[in-house]
Amino acid sequence: MIKFSLVCRKGHEFEAWFKSGAAYEAQTARAQVVCPHCGSHDVDKAIMAPAVATRIASMPAGEPQPPPSVHDRALFLRQVRDEIHAKAEYVGGRFAEEARRIHFNESAPRGIYGEATADEVKELAEDGVPFFPVPRLPEDFN
Repeated sequence: MIKFSLVCRKGHEFEAWFKSGAAYEAQTARAQVVCPHCGSHDVDKAIMAPAVATRIASMPAGEPQPPPSVHDRALFLRQVRDEIHAKAEYVGGRFAEEARRIHFNESAPRGIYGEATADEVKELAEDGVPFFPVPRLPEDFN
């Protein structure tokens, strides 16, 4: 069994258990996953922290802290995205081209953000161009 944090199109967050990741995908494809708050079938996985087994002896003294909630993680990602938008230049679909030009000193160094295809991302990584993909948030799909 696996537990997923989920979010519907309206931003309602909830958790659900599935037999496997494939079972989740199959149920979602058949519109069998439903938001308990609004009844929406438009549901996606929310950002989740992986469950990592640790030894009790290695834990610090005191009460273990619960992991951040889905809401807290999404809030953090919104803050990161807002910071990027405030301090970097939007280059749209020219991201890969411009990132490569900056990396090879053909353009002035600066922070940029934009979109790239999967092939462009692979090529940037192969060329050693540093970049950081920013995950999409639920409101990005509206």
